[in-house]
Amino acid sequence: MRTLGNIIWHIPFLGFLTAFWTFIIGGILTLTIVASPIGLGLMQLSRFLLTPFSMKMVSRNTLNKKQNKLWKAYGFIVRIIYFPIGLVLAIVTVCQIVGLFISIIGIPTAIVLAKSLETYFNPVNKVCVPEN
Repeated sequence: MRTLGNIIWHIPFLGFLTAFWTFIIGGILTLTIVASPIGLGLMQLSRFLLTPFSMKMVSRNTLNKKQNKLWKAYGFIVRIIYFPIGLVLAIVTVCQIVGLFISIIGIPTAIVLAKSLETYFNPVNKVCVPEN
């Protein structure tokens, strides 16, 4: 069922384009070095968007991975600066969700995108892991 959901996500709804553009935006932000925490989070989100029915986004805190306190503080500051960009990405995703809800076949995909909406607002310290 997960494979079928991933195929439906890519073929009629062009999910690979969403993953590609999220990866490009994440790569550009990572290259600026200043916004690298956000860029790395968006790259993880693009990995999630390639197979949304087989993966899930979780916080590093739930995986019990320790981080440098300086990196955490820097990530918090960058997250505040990133908020307007995240808001635009979230609005685009909400429009995509509404479009998917119009068609009956797109409802499961819209639900998965709605689950990933939080990551657009706060991509710092998010990791893509396989779903059990």
